[in-house]
Amino acid sequence: MADKKSAPLPASSGGLMRFFEDETKGFRVDPRIVVSIPISLISISWVIDIFLAP
Repeated sequence: MADKKSAPLPASSGGLMRFFEDETKGFRVDPRIVVSIPISLISISWVIDIFLAP
């Protein structure tokens, strides 16, 4: 059982770095926009719920 714990792990970045470096077709969206849109929608719905809902 100790042999399995001390065995070297396979290389985990074998093809992953090359995969993420490849460019794909389509438009690119900044991650800040992807995060900020749902946060703003949630906050707007909270404001509407607090101030406009009876």
